[in-house]
Amino acid sequence: MSATPAHAVESEERIPVRVLGGPTVLIEYGGLRFLTDPTFDDPGDYPSPSGRTLTKTAPPRTSAAELGPVDVVLLSHDQHADNLDHSGRALLAATPRTLTTPAAADRLGGTTEPLTPWQSLDLPRPDGGTVTVTAAPALHGPKGSESLVGEVTGFLLTSADLPSVYVSGDNASLELVQEIADRYAPVDTAVLFAGAPRMPVLDDALLVLDGEGTATAARLLAARRVIPAHCDSWAHFTETREDVVTAFKEAGLADRLQLD
Repeated sequence: MSATPAHAVESEERIPVRVLGGPTVLIEYGGLRFLTDPTFDDPGDYPSPSGRTLTKTAPPRTSAAELGPVDVVLLSHDQHADNLDHSGRALLAATPRTLTTPAAADRLGGTTEPLTPWQSLDLPRPDGGTVTVTAAPALHGPKGSESLVGEVTGFLLTSADLPSVYVSGDNASLELVQEIADRYAPVDTAVLFAGAPRMPVLDDALLVLDGEGTATAARLLAARRVIPAHCDSWAHFTETREDVVTAFKEAGLADRLQLD
């Protein structure tokens, strides 16, 4: 492991993070309210680009109206309803900034802004400082599946006096996690998408990490705290939050998990 990077702030401060269901997570960082992959629709069936139906099984824990204003949406991708649904699209229109992939920004327009892997953007904090958002590389399936699954991104939040936050997005590649760790480890708080969804056309390869892979990612990142997301509320996930908990216990990392 390389020396601790200059942006890694050692702090006992716990950045407020709340999982609202599926991949939707509220992060309060530097006085700004960040929301990942907004999904606020009721349970039901949703088409996907692959032709199969995605079934939502549970409502969000908080409605979009109850959530209050959001400063920035961190959108890993727009092409699947379990990451951006109808209510989520309406929320984008009411949000000042949405950071996402170039392909998603082209499709969505509006206030969306594209970020390519490792590209950074500085956002002003209410207290006069800045928050840097950096796009983290991600792969929504096995190598070679990009043309089928489309672009996806993760995010890193850093600031001069705050501990770092990593949001994986729908990533299935531990090799990319290692690249992120090489640049940013130790990461203070890692919001790791799991659920182990699979696609028959890809020989049931993982589209997002399973519990074991999530535990491995936590170890690679040397994460002090891990918040699992994207492992409930949808029928096509082949693992649940309990599988993530079991994997972390088996890896000796259970003390790093934050479960709500």
